[in-house]
Amino acid sequence: MTSHPTVGHVHLRVADLDRAIAFYRDILGFDVTQQSATAAFLGAGGYHHHIGLNTWDSLNASPPPAGHTGLYHSAFLYPDRASLGTVLCRVAAAGITLDGAADHGVSEAVYLRDPDGNGVELYRDKPQAEWPRNPDGKLAMINARLDVQAIMDEAP
Repeated sequence: MTSHPTVGHVHLRVADLDRAIAFYRDILGFDVTQQSATAAFLGAGGYHHHIGLNTWDSLNASPPPAGHTGLYHSAFLYPDRASLGTVLCRVAAAGITLDGAADHGVSEAVYLRDPDGNGVELYRDKPQAEWPRNPDGKLAMINARLDVQAIMDEAP
């Protein structure tokens, strides 16, 4: 039997724990599963946590400057277009500006920043049968325009 790794969670340093919780809970839709004065853990679907937030080394700190190494973005998978549309409506209602959006052939994704300047991708995968492939069977991902409003229109 072959085993393969999966990604379990991302842990982020934040400057303001309450502000970060409000973003990941109220806008992106994660549930707080545990919280202390300096850290919080948020998950979805009953999982212990997909996101860890802490102020251990970053209380009231500023984001790292552009052009430095670090996390480019964390990506959060939504189960379908309607769910992605729902979260995009909350993003818009909160006045959060999108950095970009793209149809990658395999997925539809939008990009933004959390309150601490961390890159965030919100996306949904297309059914694997629709993924574009080269004649040799390898993926042929694209970077095409995405109609974000059309996805938001699918929100219940």
